[in-house]
Amino acid sequence: MRISRRLAITVAALLTIGVAAVGVLPSADAAPARRHRVLVPEADRFTPAGLTIHAGDTVQWVNRDTDNHTVVSDDAFTTADHAGTDVHLVGTDDNGGQPGTVQLTFSQPGMFFYYCRLHARLDASRQPVAPGPDGGIQSNNGNFGTPMMGVITVLP
Repeated sequence: MRISRRLAITVAALLTIGVAAVGVLPSADAAPARRHRVLVPEADRFTPAGLTIHAGDTVQWVNRDTDNHTVVSDDAFTTADHAGTDVHLVGTDDNGGQPGTVQLTFSQPGMFFYYCRLHARLDASRQPVAPGPDGGIQSNNGNFGTPMMGVITVLP
């Protein structure tokens, strides 16, 4: 099969441009660490519930709710840093009207599954479910709310 000279020059030019373009891309090692936020708005939930970050990044939880919450790792599934996490995330009522904050920096790739132990518990299969009669915060009508949980995927 014979390629025309014009086609060969076009292919060579495209390959040269492609190689040059790849050479100017920043390397993954050069990417600076970033700070991400998970909010607890004026409702019992983590927003966003799922977050993807890179190793070296920091996640800050900000509790804008009046109620206190927690960030507890689900060690049965966590493969990233911070297994065994159980930290208090103060609400505005107990923090002089200011949102409470907690932050964690993740240095190794994996998954970090977490929940609020006041608004979720683990069932026999280690899955977060609404607390029910065994714990959590109950409203006057008997509602324990939806389980508060989230997951952070840490990429290399």
